[in-house]
Amino acid sequence: MSRYQISIENNYTSNSIEFIENKLLEFNFSQIGSYKYKPLVIFLRDSRSKISSQENIVGGFYGFIGLGWLNVSTLWVAETLRGQGYGQAILTTAEQEAIQQKCDYAYVFTYSFQAPNFYQKLGYEIFGILDNFPPGHQRLFLKKRLAQIS
Repeated sequence: MSRYQISIENNYTSNSIEFIENKLLEFNFSQIGSYKYKPLVIFLRDSRSKISSQENIVGGFYGFIGLGWLNVSTLWVAETLRGQGYGQAILTTAEQEAIQQKCDYAYVFTYSFQAPNFYQKLGYEIFGILDNFPPGHQRLFLKKRLAQIS
């Protein structure tokens, strides 16, 4: 019998998860050198509101920059403002900041019921599709060469 045992564990610590993540990072660093991801956060706020809080956020972007790539993790615009160019303006702002941070590319994962056409109109190309993820829909993977906008 092997001395190694595979087990599904429901009672684990965050230290255990951090241990395996760090071991993978050590390997990655040995192959490509040390790297850090830098968060990029952009908000679209209603300027009529005097307070700067969640109450005046009507759109926003969250992603990160690293390894020469911009990750588009979250891009949202309030439903009442969609189709008016705010999403494009937010994404363009993120792309321009990424270029200043020496990124050459951007990528995003989206669902078929979200905004694949929006990204494609802005120069993103589909490079992968997972069918029935979730059932009845697709998960799409898109990328863009940022040099196109500089």
